Amino acid sequence: MFKILVVEDDRELNKTVCSFLNQNGYDATGCHDAAEAYDALYSEMFDLIVSDIMMPGTDGFAFARAVRELNENIPILFMTARDDIASKQRGFRIGADDYMVKPIDLDELFLRIGALLRRAKIASSRKLEIGSFVMDADEHTAYLHDEEISLTNREFSILYKMLSYPKKTFTRSQLMDEFWNVDTETTPRAVDVYMTKLRAKLAECEDFEIKTVHGLGYKAVIK
Repeated sequence: MFKILVVEDDRELNKTVCSFLNQNGYDATGCHDAAEAYDALYSEMFDLIVSDIMMPGTDGFAFARAVRELNENIPILFMTARDDIASKQRGFRIGADDYMVKPIDLDELFLRIGALLRRAKIASSRKLEIGSFVMDADEHTAYLHDEEISLTNREFSILYKMLSYPKKTFTRSQLMDEFWNVDTETTPRAVDVYMTKLRAKLAECEDFEIKTVHGLGYKAVIK
């Protein structure tokens, strides 16, 4: 099931869009501003973002620009009352993939989302390709120079998350919260052990590296 993030400060519209998408085969999560959306994006993976432009605090343009710095491939659809050509041009320059003017026709939104997912080839395969390194989230496989690298489920999940948001620093606590059971007695230093294992398994990979951010945690940096 594809996960969609809906960023819209109009609570009634947000609820309506999420309910409609959930009733039509998607898993929609609603956020009311960019700050909430950033937290959602860092806590789980989404396949597409539907975002308003005029929001309190960080507007949709700045939000989309920040998303593009972290993830170049996730489709972004603007849903806004601004129908002037200048706003549309600015949105597409920033990296938006589609643009709908309010009031929104939900059936049309459904069709556009389906088209964006197909265009991004997410509907057929969720892959990360970084140079000679390929991760397939559906098959749960990782290949370097066409040779499979054996990763545990936890190693795969941690690496896939970090490579989905290159340059984003993940603290040990964030990784523990997401990839270890809440009742585990393991300390956050267990994350260091996993990073050491991943680095050893990826020693021959020259396309990215896992860097230590002293005092915080780790980040993946594409070379």
